[in-house]
Amino acid sequence: MYTIGQISEMFNLPISTLRYYDKEGLFPQMQRRSGIRRFGENEVEALRVIECLKASGLEIKDIRLFMDWATQGAETYEKRKELFEARREVIEAEITNLQKMLDMVKFKCWYYETAIKNGNEDGINAMLPDKLPPEIQKLYDNAHS
Repeated sequence: MYTIGQISEMFNLPISTLRYYDKEGLFPQMQRRSGIRRFGENEVEALRVIECLKASGLEIKDIRLFMDWATQGAETYEKRKELFEARREVIEAEITNLQKMLDMVKFKCWYYETAIKNGNEDGINAMLPDKLPPEIQKLYDNAHS
């Protein structure tokens, strides 16, 4: 069992956030001793899921709905699976966008390294848009798709 302070440190979350989550019913099985919250492994795992869903853009009210479904047992497996499939799609789209940004940054690093080495951009501009070195071409193409 963990104290709220230990969980706060473990997840790098303010204690006020953990109290808010509890108030919102996100830890329905949490034990208390003399009114003091005691976090067990179930709450630790729930918090991992909560933070994942929150980071993926889900609102607390929707996370609470998921947690409610989780207490209802097997009859809500399909709903829970659909929720995670939807989150997966959102995350995969975000990863695609982040990869495009990373490829643009990598391309621009190469661009300016080459411009510095050559003293100008003329040679680079002569290679644009489709005569770049193969590994740089891939970056350029993905960043511009």
